[in-house]
Amino acid sequence: MATFNRFEDIEAWKDCRKLTGMIYRATRGSAFSCDKALTDQMRRAAVSTVANIAEGFERRTPAEFRHYLSIAKGSCGELRSLLYIALDEGYVDDARFTEFHAQALLAIKRISALMRYLSNRS
Repeated sequence: MATFNRFEDIEAWKDCRKLTGMIYRATRGSAFSCDKALTDQMRRAAVSTVANIAEGFERRTPAEFRHYLSIAKGSCGELRSLLYIALDEGYVDDARFTEFHAQALLAIKRISALMRYLSNRS
């Protein structure tokens, strides 16, 4: 795994940023307009992923970075769960659910790889 000097260079952060954009665009639609609570929770979980990766990176210690990556991974898992609710309530169709879910799994995979990398370096 390559080193990076800015959180913007971290692939996991890029994946989470993409997922956050996908969620924001989807929740702007009329299907979500009747469920402000779910919309808000999905957006907060998505934002938490990118924010915690950035915050952890800026803390500059591997232990703190791993801690914040763990929070980001948990938020991504929360978002995956919320996507099932959106699917069950008909706010997203099967194709969009699959797209969002796949992006969330990719982000989790990259966060996990980065956590392993940091653990092996210490």
